[in-house]
Amino acid sequence: MEKCCVKALVTGKVQGVWYRRATQEKALQHGVTGHARNLPDGRVEVLLCGGPDAVKAVSEWLWKGPENARVTHVELEVIETHDPDDFRTV
Repeated sequence: MEKCCVKALVTGKVQGVWYRRATQEKALQHGVTGHARNLPDGRVEVLLCGGPDAVKAVSEWLWKGPENARVTHVELEVIETHDPDDFRTV
């Protein structure tokens, strides 16, 4: 199966609103591995690896996030990386 990895930097009200946990749940629903971690500048970094359609679906969801999130920008970058075997919040 073809796999791809995307790194996303999510800007807005995305810390303290369950954004990482909701991203993990959405990724696992789509069979996507990777991580979500808070950055010191208030953004969330998300790594998504999996089938292209699944990665696209979760990438598009990042613009919405959980109920209390207010996403203002999502920067996506296709990257070459190892394929993690699970999805973690860091």
